[in-house]
Amino acid sequence: MNGWSLFVGFLFMVGTVCADQLPDGQQEKPNIILMMCDDLGWGDVGFNGNSIIQTPQLDHLAEKGAVLTHFYSVGPVCSPTRASFLTGRHYYRMGVWTANKGHLPKEEYTLARMLKKQGYATGHFGKWHLGTLSRTVSAKGKGRRPDVNFAPPWQRDYDESFVTESAVCTWDPGLGKRAVNNPYYHNGKPVDEPPVGCDSRVIMDKAISFIRGAVNAGKPFVAVIWFHAPHEDIKAGPEYLKMYEGYGEAAHYYGCITAVDDQVGRLCSELEDLGITENTALFFCSDNGPEGGEPEDRLKTRRAGSSGPFSGRKRSMFDGGVRVPGMAVWPGRIAPGSRIDVPMSVLDYLPTVCEMTGAELLPNRELDGQNILPILLGEQAVHEKSIPFRFRQYAGLVEGTFKLIIESPTDASSDRLFDLSNDVAEQNNVVSRYPEKAQRMRRQILEFMASAQKSHRGDEYDAGDYSPVDPWQELGKPADQVKRRMKSRKSGEE
Repeated sequence: MNGWSLFVGFLFMVGTVCADQLPDGQQEKPNIILMMCDDLGWGDVGFNGNSIIQTPQLDHLAEKGAVLTHFYSVGPVCSPTRASFLTGRHYYRMGVWTANKGHLPKEEYTLARMLKKQGYATGHFGKWHLGTLSRTVSAKGKGRRPDVNFAPPWQRDYDESFVTESAVCTWDPGLGKRAVNNPYYHNGKPVDEPPVGCDSRVIMDKAISFIRGAVNAGKPFVAVIWFHAPHEDIKAGPEYLKMYEGYGEAAHYYGCITAVDDQVGRLCSELEDLGITENTALFFCSDNGPEGGEPEDRLKTRRAGSSGPFSGRKRSMFDGGVRVPGMAVWPGRIAPGSRIDVPMSVLDYLPTVCEMTGAELLPNRELDGQNILPILLGEQAVHEKSIPFRFRQYAGLVEGTFKLIIESPTDASSDRLFDLSNDVAEQNNVVSRYPEKAQRMRRQILEFMASAQKSHRGDEYDAGDYSPVDPWQELGKPADQVKRRMKSRKSGEE
């Protein structure tokens, strides 16, 4: 072997450490870690100003990259956000109307499918909630139709998966009512021993094992880590309850978030030990705003989440239901200590990761997100695509600092336009002040809905036998019908 060959071999071996020093085109593909909490409010983390809940690991990680102060989950409940997270497409294109409705179609081009084509090891850990994990039973009963909504991650391009169908208790996840017909599945098989202790630790155990395996095999990896915390059933372990003595029932909520924080710190330490920190990009967010109404006395409830200065909570189209904590860290690329107030969302993950890894998008497949890497790198200050929203009888759009919410495809009398630059609580309807803007944004919403309806019926899929599980959901369901359903509901959607 000549001297030049030895030199190239040396670069290959140490590329994890010095990849950012290599010329463009010779850099290693970055590892990708995408983390998401469940029902974590915008105001529930230290990097967004919370002074009670201890999140030192997340705060430290945020200092190494960019805090995304105007980041949207898009869905105000769980399953919709998760569908958009993995595909870059609005969940209405897939018929995932709300929690426990529809599933992730096998025809969708996901992050895992895209990166697997690039030689990545692919792993998913924690909550799934994009279909059933059994063809015969579901945690949500027969009404979930497990025979037609079977869509597990091991059939969605993941090499490694350790998942539950839906929410479990944040402590002793293998026990209690949430665990009924809802075990952890490891690569398609229910685990033999029900997991006990801290659920976030249980999830991270498997994620770290996967990461070690990928590194030992010399493969880049993508790890999707979806924590259950702080979704109900909310229970903190003894050491975490001790940290929040004097906070009553809220100690359970605070404690399970700190437990997540500890596991994020553990993950970061593992990346350091493996020598891959500099070539690993990490993203963090929540799937929607915090559960429940604003309690008069937070110490009496475990629904103690904070939506910060925003109106609304989970299930709301107001920002408190869809604006969530967010961060992006990519050493050597994203400037440490950044705070970015440009609107972005989970819809942007797939096209951004595509750009970061040199992957390819599918032609003729409508994407609702965009590549936000120029924004994260400080090269651009505008999100070019408007961000669409849809839930129950409402549809909405964020365009720059303006947000429009409509309730009817034909009647604009109930339209509400907010200028988020000076009204983050969405208290002042400025439709009359900006009528042309409101009309143009309304047209955009209706155009998006028409496009989504075509996607829903399978127009973009190369599958002649495709048929959606549920019929298309028209805009404009009467508000009183929704209110009656909410009044009779015994327990909230996930």
